[in-house]
Amino acid sequence: MGAHIAATSTKERVQETVLTTGEIHECECRNCQEREEHPEQALHRHMNVFVSRLNEQQRRWYVALESHKVGHGGDQQLSLITGMNVETIRRGRRELEESLAERPTDRVRLPGGGRPSVKEKTPG
Repeated sequence: MGAHIAATSTKERVQETVLTTGEIHECECRNCQEREEHPEQALHRHMNVFVSRLNEQQRRWYVALESHKVGHGGDQQLSLITGMNVETIRRGRRELEESLAERPTDRVRLPGGGRPSVKEKTPG
């Protein structure tokens, strides 16, 4: 009974966090879709709360590491857990395999990525 109460209070804390920080992905894996509590449900909730606080490249790298730990089928499994696209997870694994050599250390996106500045968009 005590474990069920702890799981419920954890879920309530996560839901409170969602209300204050924004949208957090709901895990779509088979275990989390079951009505009965499963040990992985709390872990998956915590992973999604953590992922929601990271920038886009950190998310990609963290989920790629978790996918690597799972092994075969990890990309698909982590896609269900986090809602990230399988190709994005694969990209993160490739970047990690290259020791992040092509990734800038002082910014999230590569130069030229993102929206054009207002100066570039405004003619004249």
